[in-house]
Amino acid sequence: MKQLPKTLSRNGWTPRHLMAALVMTLLGIVVTMDAWRDIVLMMWGQEEFNHMLLVIPVAIWLGWVRRARLRLCRPTGQLLGVVMIAIGWGISAFGYYNGIEALWHLGSLLIVLGCFTCVAGAEMIAYFLPCFVALLFLIPAPGMIRTWLSIPLQGLVARATEFVFQVIGVPVIRSGSLLSINDIDLTIAEACNGMRMVFALLLVAYCFAFSLPLRQYVRGLVLVISPICAVISNIIRTVCAVWMYANYHEAADLFHAISGWVMLLVAFGLLLALIRLMRWTLVPVTRFTLAYD
Repeated sequence: MKQLPKTLSRNGWTPRHLMAALVMTLLGIVVTMDAWRDIVLMMWGQEEFNHMLLVIPVAIWLGWVRRARLRLCRPTGQLLGVVMIAIGWGISAFGYYNGIEALWHLGSLLIVLGCFTCVAGAEMIAYFLPCFVALLFLIPAPGMIRTWLSIPLQGLVARATEFVFQVIGVPVIRSGSLLSINDIDLTIAEACNGMRMVFALLLVAYCFAFSLPLRQYVRGLVLVISPICAVISNIIRTVCAVWMYANYHEAADLFHAISGWVMLLVAFGLLLALIRLMRWTLVPVTRFTLAYD
């Protein structure tokens, strides 16, 4: 079997550790297969959960930029894995038997991570914590939370869109979340209220914040500002989409489908602009090398 780098071997790692960690992780997935099948179906079948497709690449990327930390990790503290499995099993069972999908999924994730930790140890979790926290984005937001967010967002986006059209001199009539322009009625529903973009940008912002050696308050600011950037970008998108539906209805559906991802890049650009503004005003942004942060 291929030898490991000396920096890992000196800390007690062997190829058998890596093989055992892989086997245990796969075992955890097999045991909780029903929950993972449900997550995959939601990820691929429901548009509001499409951002979950980015979670695994983000977690891998965050691990890659921290790869130098591997030489600090030792395969110790495996008892934490047993504790995680026990807690995960309890949460998963409670969520399953009480019809709370979020807890069912969360418990299943903890079981898989616990199986991995039973071999890799607690130090791996500690040094690569942002990678494992990113996996929490695999848990679909409960319907109650989506409803609680979507209703005020629909009203906000509708009022903002009406205001923009009034400023540029385009006649529009608003009734709640319904906009009337050129005798065409358009409803600001969940597909347009920006909630999907909020979750997607929050994931991207998390990746951005923990990919760079930023100070903790800067990371917090990026995460707090990201929903605001998402809403602003979505208002721009909605204004353009309403205008397209009113004037070029044939191309409007294609624009609506593509513009969501485009405006995600715009919102990410706003976050980059925030960092550049802070640098320009000489606000301390970074601290030290990410491998040791």
